[in-house]
Amino acid sequence: MKLVIQRVANARVKVDGEVVGKIGKGFMVLCGITHTDTEAEADYLAKKLCNLRVFEDENEKMNLSLKDVGGELLIISQFTLYANTKEGNRPSFIEAAKPDLANPLYEYFMKKCVEYGIKVEKGVFGAHMDVSLLNDGPVTIIMEK
Repeated sequence: MKLVIQRVANARVKVDGEVVGKIGKGFMVLCGITHTDTEAEADYLAKKLCNLRVFEDENEKMNLSLKDVGGELLIISQFTLYANTKEGNRPSFIEAAKPDLANPLYEYFMKKCVEYGIKVEKGVFGAHMDVSLLNDGPVTIIMEK
């Protein structure tokens, strides 16, 4: 599993012109799943994500987590995170999990984040999505397991 995390002031995702998920302060997360991922990877990354301390405290140090600041999550499935561009000019996506594995694990990952007390919004798995965000910082972090 691979996550690209952006600290945002707000973010939203649209499908067919309709907003299907939106958040205020928090993280917009692109979530890629490979064919070897299991619930163990999802458990590990959900815990790391929900406890990630990259919001500023009163001393302007990155020391606060989502829970500390009342932050939210917008989690978007993103198979292209597993693009292989080593050969040629057309990426290979062979490392990305097939939908029958990826979608249940994506749903499981979001459920685990909710269990940490975080509000979670999401995109539509497999749909063409328009994602907009106001990056706060910018702060962008990549997490893998």
